Amino acid sequence: MKKLVIIFIVLCVSNCSLYSQNKTIKGKVITDDLEIVPLASIMINDTVEIGRTDLNGFFQIDIPASEKKILFRSVGLEPAIIELVDTCNEVEVVMMLSGTYDFKTLKKVDRLRKKKFKKLPALHKEAFVKGIFKTDKACYTQEFIPHYKKKQK
Repeated sequence: MKKLVIIFIVLCVSNCSLYSQNKTIKGKVITDDLEIVPLASIMINDTVEIGRTDLNGFFQIDIPASEKKILFRSVGLEPAIIELVDTCNEVEVVMMLSGTYDFKTLKKVDRLRKKKFKKLPALHKEAFVKGIFKTDKACYTQEFIPHYKKKQK
């Protein structure tokens, strides 16, 4: 009976570890000037901080397996919201510098920001060529978030 209880406990513990509910994501964060981003906040659900990058821009976080979106924030940079692909365990993110656009409409500012945003995949590839990133393509999708909202008719 004692052996049966021990076997049951071992099977339960191994079963729980096989079907864990978290996955580990690691990676690096840089700016669009190819500079590292130290101490950037990493969040899920826009409010729960789950980690920070180290002084070299590297991070390693554990997130729930069901979570698909991760938010990166840092002072002087635009927030980057990325949507993970299921097979993605290593994330290399390029964040845009936040600019000051005096005396311009939000529509004009969004056009300028979108122009910079469209260059991010090329910057990712350039970082790979220079040896900053390990992959030449991002394994996530990133969506542009405009400041200007069109009026509903």
